[in-house]
Amino acid sequence: MRPRTDGESAPAPERSALATFNGLAPAEAERELLSCCASRAWAAAVAAGRPYRSVAEAVAAGGDRVAELAWPDVLEALAAHPRIGERPSGPGREAGWSRREQAGTAGADPEILAALREGNEAYERRFGHIYLVRAAGRDAGELLAILRARLANDEAAERQVVRRELAEITRLRLARLLGGDTSGDTEGGTEEVRR
Repeated sequence: MRPRTDGESAPAPERSALATFNGLAPAEAERELLSCCASRAWAAAVAAGRPYRSVAEAVAAGGDRVAELAWPDVLEALAAHPRIGERPSGPGREAGWSRREQAGTAGADPEILAALREGNEAYERRFGHIYLVRAAGRDAGELLAILRARLANDEAAERQVVRRELAEITRLRLARLLGGDTSGDTEGGTEEVRR
């Protein structure tokens, strides 16, 4: 890098994703957040908490806001998630993240995938919503074992597990959104928060 000569200005530093997010209008911030958690109440609460001093603070707030959601708001968030083993093919940041998170089911043994389909159906009959689990870093066999274990939960216990899993997924996605971890997240032509 050559030294500056008189009259030259220093290059402007690139604006961080967090700084950009903190500066968005509320409706824009909420739209960005919906790719992390599809609950409109959650997105509004996290957007209202700005400005965040760090990605870690924003991620913690995001997890805390999941814990505060009314059950209908949790169900709204669940409706945006694909079934485990049924990776979405559509465009968009959320679909790209789901494909990335469920990478452990890609190429899985057909018998395990069939058992996951059957387990998903049994879970939905029992609890009335999709089986949500943090799939990132887990293979299809592990996801199937977790599903089978959770089928034994009563409704109150399962709701607690669902909130915990939703909070984990939301924290991972929020860290990607605000921390600039874009590897594998631009499938479908989407970009991180940058303006």
